[in-house]
Amino acid sequence: MAPTTTTTNIKTEGGSKNTAAAKKDHCCPEFDSAAMQKFDEKEITFKNKPFVKEKTWCFLHVPLNFGGAMTRASTKIEDANAALPEDEFIMLSDLISPWSTRIYLGVSKDDVAGAEVVHTSGTFLTKVFEGPYKDFDKWIKAMKAHVKKEKGESFDVESCDLYAHYATCPGCAKKFGKNYTVLLMKVD
Repeated sequence: MAPTTTTTNIKTEGGSKNTAAAKKDHCCPEFDSAAMQKFDEKEITFKNKPFVKEKTWCFLHVPLNFGGAMTRASTKIEDANAALPEDEFIMLSDLISPWSTRIYLGVSKDDVAGAEVVHTSGTFLTKVFEGPYKDFDKWIKAMKAHVKKEKGESFDVESCDLYAHYATCPGCAKKFGKNYTVLLMKVD
């Protein structure tokens, strides 16, 4: 299966790096029914997909200095001309703890000066959630239940890597009236 990605913009604290989006009254594309169909309860496979890796602090899984991390990464990506086309862009956050996360921005090549480029391979099951970030622990429980339903009750979800794709920034979530997060669990 080919990698499935989402459309979004590289966001910085000052706004979007996408000049077309900067002219709009929002910086993120709306997570519409097409995005929902692309991500809700799907299986996605990556084969040696390159990502630029950054780190940010969190409070109960909510990123705190996310804008700064995105600015650092997006500047390096743009300088290296390694940005993916908008319709292929994907950004993942691993959920290593409620207090810290690593951010992975998909790129088109391995050579991004000053950045750590890592490669990801594997199959991921996905599920879309909507609501406030305070529900994150509930989403994680629901994601684990979804994976067990798909892979069998004996499948060890506790040993699987879990990632989040935040579909919009908080400002755009407020503007659109919905706050979508896609959880991805690596199952192989």
